[in-house]
Amino acid sequence: MIEAWYLDIQMSRPQEPHRPFLPFGNPFKFILPKGSYLSPKLLALLNAFEESLTERVKSLKPGGKEDILTLSWMTQAISTLCAIHTDVKTLITELELPVCDWDEKWIDVYLDNSVKLLDICIAFSSDISRLNQGHLYLQCGLHNLDGTSNQFMKARSSFDGWKQHINSKNPRLENCFAILDSLTESLNLPKIKSSAKGKVLMQAMYGVRVVTVFILSMFAVTFSGSTKELKDLQIHETCLWTEAFVDVRDFISQEIRSIYSSGRITALKELEVVDTSVKKLYPLIQNGVDPNEAEQLHLLTSNLTEKAEQLSGGLDLLAKEADRFFHILLTGRDSLLCNLRIDSTISNPAEVDNNVERKEVR
Repeated sequence: MIEAWYLDIQMSRPQEPHRPFLPFGNPFKFILPKGSYLSPKLLALLNAFEESLTERVKSLKPGGKEDILTLSWMTQAISTLCAIHTDVKTLITELELPVCDWDEKWIDVYLDNSVKLLDICIAFSSDISRLNQGHLYLQCGLHNLDGTSNQFMKARSSFDGWKQHINSKNPRLENCFAILDSLTESLNLPKIKSSAKGKVLMQAMYGVRVVTVFILSMFAVTFSGSTKELKDLQIHETCLWTEAFVDVRDFISQEIRSIYSSGRITALKELEVVDTSVKKLYPLIQNGVDPNEAEQLHLLTSNLTEKAEQLSGGLDLLAKEADRFFHILLTGRDSLLCNLRIDSTISNPAEVDNNVERKEVR
């Protein structure tokens, strides 16, 4: 479903000349230069947005280390992204800043970045699907644990298939880190002359983009199974949400590094739990089960069944939330393109007349 939408985007993507991204630097020299004046109303809107963003960022910090990168945390993180992107849409409405007042360079960057974010969403959705497909191996293995040696062999084969499946690499993830690097480099929008409303929007968008890149980077590291590409996103220090963001960033990044340095195959807790359960069960069925081990087999089988269901259910919820985020990005992009077409039509009335004549002829 997501991929079908994405094909439509690629086919309708405007062919615009490539503009290089600017290097890192102080984003506020582009957004709120020294001496900039904001009216009390605009300042109130900006402060309200950043205070809300601060609270949403704080909600990303798990209650304890054991909660980091669980499926429930990842689902909450995507839900938070959905809320943040919805918040900025609301801000745009409250600013009464029509698209025709947006600078062309902002629009270029937004359209380019939105496609990149959709690319990442598709890669993540494909990996969630890949992990969920592994549930079939577990079901087959558990189904064959009914006591006969022949079926034990089938069970072992299914568990071997599961191990191989979860350790396989998803080629779609390989490009995510390059995309994220590009998004990081484009965090600082081009220096332009803009209205006070435009400056408020750009400062708000900066916060949205920072949090989005951070969360998606954590997901990419989790799905890839490696901290090689884990980087601490550097930001400007005077945003209202900076302290909360740095706290969450450092807490999560440090724990992810600790998880992988301990030798675990994945940072995803539910997947690690299932892998541990399989490893406990596998030796027991390797040469058949002694009658004295029947109770232990039952306990281990029940435990694996429970953990496998929790993994599958958690992946389903994460997939639904990822799909919701994809559609929020998609509708935002479609809305901007629609407004651009309307503005273009209004500015070219002769074209409107020609279109009307063509419709009448048809």
